[in-house]
Amino acid sequence: MNVEIIPTVVPAAFSDIPEVSQKYSGFTSFFQIDVADGNFAPNTTWLPSKEDKLPEAYGYEVHLMVAKPASVGTLFAEAGAHALIAHVETLGSAEQTKLLFEQWKALGVKQVGVAALLQTPLEMLEPYLPLADFILLMTIARIGVQGIPYDPNALARVAEMHARHPDVVIAVDGGVSEQNIESLARAGASRFGVGSAIAKAGDPAEAHARLKVLAQGALAPNDALPLTGQA
Repeated sequence: MNVEIIPTVVPAAFSDIPEVSQKYSGFTSFFQIDVADGNFAPNTTWLPSKEDKLPEAYGYEVHLMVAKPASVGTLFAEAGAHALIAHVETLGSAEQTKLLFEQWKALGVKQVGVAALLQTPLEMLEPYLPLADFILLMTIARIGVQGIPYDPNALARVAEMHARHPDVVIAVDGGVSEQNIESLARAGASRFGVGSAIAKAGDPAEAHARLKVLAQGALAPNDALPLTGQA
């Protein structure tokens, strides 16, 4: 199973995105942009206009913590996003969602994910599994900003989703750190959105590399990368 450690950015302004991308470019070229509208999530972030274009040197997935993902997601697709993640709590029927995802991919989006809040029953995801390239399970009780602590209840949800659908790629986001990434990987997660554990590290590159080592070691101990290697 391929492990991905994806640094997250919560942009107050568009300029935050190239700034963070350049800062971390020595060890990764793929980032998660977390955006919120003050409605679905309590905070507000920068949201794109039609003129905005994401830096072409990097890859971006966008976590749409917004009440109306269709319009915001389309703007990000037009801006050059490689992946879009919409919350199941904000989506319409599976038929409507299929059309939306097809529209995004026609604009150049390579992957589409469906996310669920910690309190959302996993059953709500079922109709969307055939439409999604991966599932994102939140591992914090509240969303919107970096630094909210990891919720241990998330582990059982990851394990249950993996047991039900072992072929589904599971991403997690929220409070991911060296203290919990191994257990999340063993439970079935392979994509990890990471905020504070990288952003607040004295050496972000080493933090990124160590997180990947720990996750890979939990999945395949014999294939773990050396602790000093690049992620």
